Amino acid sequence: MRWTRHFFTPAKPLGADGMRVSGSAEHIALSKNTAAEGIVLLKNEKNLLPLKGKKIVLLGKASEEYVKGGGGSGDVYCAYCTSLYDAFKKKCGAELYDGLHNFYQEHLKPLRAKGREPGMTGEAKLSDSQVKAAAEFSDIAIVTINRYSGEGWDRACNIPGKELHMENVEVDVWGGEDAFRAMSKEIFPKGDFYLTAEEEALVAQAEKNFSNIIVLLNVGGVVDTSWFAGNPKISSVLFIGQGGMEGAVAATEIVLGEKCPSGKLTDTFAKRLEDYPSTDTFHDKADSVEYQEDIFVGYRYFETIPGKADCVVYPFGYGLSYTNFEIALAGQNDCGDKIAFTFSVKNTGKVSGKEVVQLYCGQPEGKLTKSKKVLAGFTKTKELAGGESCFAVIEVSKNDLASYDDEGAVAKSAWVLEKGDYRFFYGNSIRNVKETGTPFTVDETKVTVQLTEQLKPRKLSKRLLSDGTYKALEVSEYEKIERPEIFKKAEVLEGVIPSVRGLPYNSLVTRIHNPTKHLADVADGKVSMEEFMEQLSKEDMVWLLGGQPNTGIANTFGIGNNFNYDIPNIMTADGPAGIRILPFIQQYTTAWPCATTLACTWNLDAVEKIGVAVAKEVKENNCGIYLAPGMNIHRSPLCGRNFEYYSEDPFVAGHMASAAVRGIQSQGIAATPKHFAFNNKETNRKQSDSIVSERAAREIYLKSFEIMVKTSDPWAIMSSYNGVNGWHTSENKDLLTNILRDEWGYKGIVMTDWWTRAEQWREIKAGNDVKMACGYPEQVLEALDDGRLSIEEVKRSVRRVLEFILKIE
Repeated sequence: MRWTRHFFTPAKPLGADGMRVSGSAEHIALSKNTAAEGIVLLKNEKNLLPLKGKKIVLLGKASEEYVKGGGGSGDVYCAYCTSLYDAFKKKCGAELYDGLHNFYQEHLKPLRAKGREPGMTGEAKLSDSQVKAAAEFSDIAIVTINRYSGEGWDRACNIPGKELHMENVEVDVWGGEDAFRAMSKEIFPKGDFYLTAEEEALVAQAEKNFSNIIVLLNVGGVVDTSWFAGNPKISSVLFIGQGGMEGAVAATEIVLGEKCPSGKLTDTFAKRLEDYPSTDTFHDKADSVEYQEDIFVGYRYFETIPGKADCVVYPFGYGLSYTNFEIALAGQNDCGDKIAFTFSVKNTGKVSGKEVVQLYCGQPEGKLTKSKKVLAGFTKTKELAGGESCFAVIEVSKNDLASYDDEGAVAKSAWVLEKGDYRFFYGNSIRNVKETGTPFTVDETKVTVQLTEQLKPRKLSKRLLSDGTYKALEVSEYEKIERPEIFKKAEVLEGVIPSVRGLPYNSLVTRIHNPTKHLADVADGKVSMEEFMEQLSKEDMVWLLGGQPNTGIANTFGIGNNFNYDIPNIMTADGPAGIRILPFIQQYTTAWPCATTLACTWNLDAVEKIGVAVAKEVKENNCGIYLAPGMNIHRSPLCGRNFEYYSEDPFVAGHMASAAVRGIQSQGIAATPKHFAFNNKETNRKQSDSIVSERAAREIYLKSFEIMVKTSDPWAIMSSYNGVNGWHTSENKDLLTNILRDEWGYKGIVMTDWWTRAEQWREIKAGNDVKMACGYPEQVLEALDDGRLSIEEVKRSVRRVLEFILKIE
């Protein structure tokens, strides 16, 4: 029977010989190997790394508490998480210093008892005698630093005048957000971008007592790197990211030379938090944030704005290796609407490794201000032995080089290719590139796509230009919306569990012989969707547009659920670092590398394989909808949820997400890319308005979603909590209908994030089909009765929901 797992079957193992695939050795190995490929070698003076056959001292409490990923819905409950100490001990044995192991464990024990997460614990203070004893064992010290962030709260910012003020900031009714903010302020008085005083003391002790120092950064986002970049006393640094349950093992394999580092940064690492233009307005207001830097996000800012290049410590795309590669242009061919570039890549060293070929485009400055370089394509090679070569091909669509004109400088509300030379640069980072020498020349400016104005900002006061100046903009008032009093009461709206809809008395005999048409009949081609929907009452349809009660081991509720017509209740499951099942159920799953680490692999095949694997775990646990991938842009290092997202660059984010979606949906499980869109801040996220120009929206924050929609055809998308230019995204017709469906051709469903502060009838009108975690059927029926909502609008969403369920296996 179709959907047997969703109707009846317990969590039957899907592995060979009746074994579970969830948390299996095969999946854990895939997680570890992918984590290793996402590790970035930032520094390696004197070729200290890799270490082979040498004694090692681990310094820092992070050696005992590996941060596998972030908190909130992006967390995963797995059977174990290997620490760096345990990983090195298993591989090095007696070559690893044990003298600090018990000390760090005792330091962490009371903090763990308080429920402190790894990374939310202060650094332990070592005595001089402890450090001297360690230095007598070895002259090689590995200094470990970790960080933790999570859903609902942002990383600490303590720049004078830029701190978070809690006045008028809504505190999560669960209390988690406020508690983490308080802990962060206590542990990181300077903000967690920078080292704490205790961490600085640890580094100073290492510099004083060890002649060879390696740093491991177990972090999921951008941190200060200036303290070691130009420090001759620190020889080597690895950005090990947050690599899932065996990310620490992956790090040891890189350190010890069992694998060659091939990761590249997908964010720009600047000297100071103040160097990022987003910092200035991140906490400026409790209920809104202006995206005044416009399109100049990440490397677009640092590589374009005069004087900002000097702020960069490690540029976008950067990453060293234990070997060397030579990248050469082997061919450039004009293929009509595309340009094909062929590169030869040779490993000129002795160690086997992989290289990432990156292609950038320098657009001509015309009437529209532009970035100096924009990523136009990338590919990762297979593993090449020393002396081995291969060819790599990157294709670029000419129309993808267009810029969006939202003011009418050339053609209002249009994608425009301005005349001039579009120059191409290739290499292995945005700064280590060569020009191809053959530009793509546009003789006359042309409009590639004519659209209509959407998402018009009314509160954006200024926007940054490429010369570093700002253009002042006119502002106006928003349309005033009067909402019911209940929408002002967080304690009433938050965490509401879906109602269990009652069924009338019925006869089993009647049910068996009832000529009622079932959804499976539509799947089998026995009846049309129109015939099936004709049976549904107005109440039946409205109930289908809200989240449904949990079944089985699910804890994030379901979609569908009508017993009379055999519409299954398809369960959702949190992501994106693995399926999250609550601990008391004791069904552990695989904790995969966080999205930032996956992006640093630059390996789409690896991301797609993880999509396949995690979808099998979702299916095995009788869920059908995986709430992933997360793909918002790293606008600011301060966003507490950046670990769930891929990059500051929309091209990287879009193609990484596409790979994940393809892998997930290949198993008959729905992917749910999120959060659509502009969810670049967690503080007061349900009431915060993202104020952004239409150009920045389309070129930066929506571009990743556009790439993903057009290349992977997701079955579901999750709208975000926040507003954009005065409207909740889940109520925004410009976003959900005009852009997503009409312009991009999206055919799937849109669901809200859990317990939004928007009205469901307005969401349905805008094109948001399902309200999660529960709907408000009484309010929707009332809107139908008084004409605010039409039955055609309800049927439109119901049809999409039913067509969506038909795709689930």
